[in-house]
Amino acid sequence: MAHIADVIKYEGDNSTFIRKHPREDFNSLTQLIVHESQEAIFFMNGQALDLFGPGRYTLETQNIPKIGKVLNRTTDGETPFHCEVYFINKTEQMSIKWGTDSKVQYVDPTYGFPISIGASGEMSLRVEDSRKLLVRLVGTEDFLTQSGLVNKFRGFLMTRVKTYIAQVIKANAINIFEIDENLTVFSENIHKLLIPDFAEYGLSLEKFFVTTIVKPDGDRQYEKFKELHFRQYADVAEAKLRQQTDLIYAQTEAQKVVIDSQAQATKRAQEGYTYAQERGFDVAEKVAQNEAVGQFTNMGVGLGTMAGVGGAVGGVVGNAVNDAMTATQAEQPVQSADDMATFKTKVEKLQIMKDTGLISEDEFAKMKAQIIADIM
Repeated sequence: MAHIADVIKYEGDNSTFIRKHPREDFNSLTQLIVHESQEAIFFMNGQALDLFGPGRYTLETQNIPKIGKVLNRTTDGETPFHCEVYFINKTEQMSIKWGTDSKVQYVDPTYGFPISIGASGEMSLRVEDSRKLLVRLVGTEDFLTQSGLVNKFRGFLMTRVKTYIAQVIKANAINIFEIDENLTVFSENIHKLLIPDFAEYGLSLEKFFVTTIVKPDGDRQYEKFKELHFRQYADVAEAKLRQQTDLIYAQTEAQKVVIDSQAQATKRAQEGYTYAQERGFDVAEKVAQNEAVGQFTNMGVGLGTMAGVGGAVGGVVGNAVNDAMTATQAEQPVQSADDMATFKTKVEKLQIMKDTGLISEDEFAKMKAQIIADIM
């Protein structure tokens, strides 16, 4: 006669997903204990029947309605029955290692050459649907551990992960030399893509990390493009540095102009003249330096001529011109042979004075008439 279990429970570790209870014969007085983060499922004749969450239960008909229906039990007598009990650990299983068993083949989106890479990382899983997991994955096995789960999912996982890695690289235009800085992009995108795949087996993919990408170091074509990439990177970095240097220089020069302008304005304020007067000083100095300034003296330039220069400066220059004109006229008469050349020279110089703003249009006309009168 089979030994009837008095108490059914499982004190397992968190590395085990599913554990089948060693006893299979029970009656209505048998006690079932399900711990926190566990579920218990009764199997009979290959069917997943009653499911129990955390708590303590007596296997009476009201607690096992599906089993009772199969047994056609109408009373709560101590009738024994035979079934299988599986305990499912629903805690999140952390740090489950994964890795591609072969290289991922794809075409680099930036440089357009074929390349092969490997990948590895970690993930964490949690049982979401105990019935689905038992039916689809466990079958007749007595237990399922982390390593056992990885082995069962190896082919499935490798196929999906390699496909998704290639898709993420293409969708985000990630070149081989930028992969390490985009591990988070890989992890997040592949995680989202894998969630429905694991859900088909009653599992929730809580986390998924790509921690390492194995590049084809030593491959001649890869090394060639690697050198090209980092040379371009260096050129870009140098150009940016040069641009920043030029910008700093331009800003410095602009600040110098501002400082010089402020200093000059302070100087004018201290010496009592304006910017317009300062420009007048400059014009007067240029006129004085002109090699033919003496020729202006007999053009009839009066005191009013230099009024545009400003204040006392205009008067000084105007007096100097008038004095020179008088002296020149007293020294020698105009020779008729040079009349036309003299006329032309004087008119050209008058034109310059008018163009630079030293004399007005009316003054220009009067002085030109005076030159003509002198020649006549």
